[in-house]
Amino acid sequence: MGTPKRPAVRIAREQDVLAQVRGTQDRIADAITVWAGSMGFVYLHALWFTVWIVCNMGVFGAGAIWDPFPFGLLTMIVSLEAIFLSTFVMVSQNRQAARENVRADLDFETNVRSEVWSIHMGRALGVDPVEVERRVQELLAENRARMDGTAQPPPGK
Repeated sequence: MGTPKRPAVRIAREQDVLAQVRGTQDRIADAITVWAGSMGFVYLHALWFTVWIVCNMGVFGAGAIWDPFPFGLLTMIVSLEAIFLSTFVMVSQNRQAARENVRADLDFETNVRSEVWSIHMGRALGVDPVEVERRVQELLAENRARMDGTAQPPPGK
């Protein structure tokens, strides 16, 4: 008879957490935002505006004019499209913020796990945690000073 099997430690993945809370509406909003942010969208609109304006300027005859200058119908359609697209962008930004929160939570959880494991391994190896923490604080202070541009060069340099 062997030792009892312990369950494996399972660390949550960002994609798994987000998949649990992502609904059909979120997928639709994301798809629209991805399409609206593409060059294909820009090219399609440039073509559409060109055809609309050329037709309504009478290039193909008076029978092809359905929205005479100053293109009131085109203006209304573009305004409505802008309202909806800005809403989809805001929805997408909210979802991105939620993803960042999930990512931050998972990063924090990973950092806590690492710290706990490090402490246990350090104890098992007889490492002084107070000395390790003192050295960590020194390195952090040096790094902050370098980032702030206030670091002093090491002696002899």
